[in-house]
Amino acid sequence: METGADAVGMIFAPSPRRITESAAKDIAAQLPPFITPVGVFVNPSYDDIARARAIFPDLVVQLSGTESPSFVSSLEGKLIKTIHVLPDGETEEALTGRAGQHPRAIVLFDTKIEGVAGGTGQTFSWRSIAPIARRRQVMVGGGLTPENVSNCVRAIRPFGVDVRSGIETEGRKDPIKMRAFVQAVKDTDGS
Repeated sequence: METGADAVGMIFAPSPRRITESAAKDIAAQLPPFITPVGVFVNPSYDDIARARAIFPDLVVQLSGTESPSFVSSLEGKLIKTIHVLPDGETEEALTGRAGQHPRAIVLFDTKIEGVAGGTGQTFSWRSIAPIARRRQVMVGGGLTPENVSNCVRAIRPFGVDVRSGIETEGRKDPIKMRAFVQAVKDTDGS
């Protein structure tokens, strides 16, 4: 929290990194009001989301699976919908069409790796999403690090960036990398 990040993500989906209810309650008790809690889900039920929102009433729901547009639009509150992009990129038209299915959500473009819902640690070609970012709020994930996030922010000017493995050392969050990442974003965003 002292790294300067605006949000903290917690995995509520099946994953080795899935947060326990006890750990979520501990975070909720300590989370400052200026840090946004984000819950990451993959094809959740309404009950899954309700249980997480019972702990974090202001939870932003990030949907990273194959949730239908009707399911996404039926949810209340702030939403992020992940659109998985092939590593070599896709056409602006294709990505615009997929993003357009979720008009209420902030769209998070992340790298598509077969069989993995997210957290791939691999970048994708950003070219085709820059025009989309000029028309709506988008976020970018996939392989971002303190060393390359400035290039991403300069190229796209996204609403936000999402990072996981790029700020880890041996599978654990590294406070030095976290601070360097946030500083790189803030320095680039301010220029």
